[in-house]
Amino acid sequence: MIRMKQYLVCLMCIITIPLFSQGRVSFAYIDSDYILGRMPEFKSAQTQLEDFAVKWESEAQKMQNQLTQMEKDYQAEEILLTSDQKKQKKDALGLQENELVKYREDKFGSNGSLFKKREELIKPIQDKLFEAVQSVAKKEALDFIFDKASGVQMLYANPKFDKTFEVMEELSIPLNDTETSPKSKNNEKK
Repeated sequence: MIRMKQYLVCLMCIITIPLFSQGRVSFAYIDSDYILGRMPEFKSAQTQLEDFAVKWESEAQKMQNQLTQMEKDYQAEEILLTSDQKKQKKDALGLQENELVKYREDKFGSNGSLFKKREELIKPIQDKLFEAVQSVAKKEALDFIFDKASGVQMLYANPKFDKTFEVMEELSIPLNDTETSPKSKNNEKK
């Protein structure tokens, strides 16, 4: 994954260096974590995901406790059991352990219920954010918009290229008193 990001950054540099010399490339950046944190629907989706995760983890913990109790019971009775009874108890333990592993995989695995719920709840919000970014890019004739929250390392970013608030405005997210409206920034420049 890191190698892929490095490759993309290098490729972008190779493509844009000739354009820089012609003065035709414009860059900006946003902070998607900040924007998402201000979206009520994102907060709601996160809460719903946490609720599902807590519920499913609680069920998994019950299954784990049951397995642990079965193991303790087996160890306490082991010397009194016949070989057939031992085999039956071990089989039951194995079955219980397999059920627990399967449950965890079904709920928390890479294609599990939590992943699917995340996709169902978060993806539409991310799509909405992406559409707003595209809209701002088109309105302002930007060639590239980076996301400083995505892991592409920015050693320095001039705040005049920060388009976070423009995207928030596009999404109709109200600004706090401490945040400057993009329109008032533009008026200050004039």
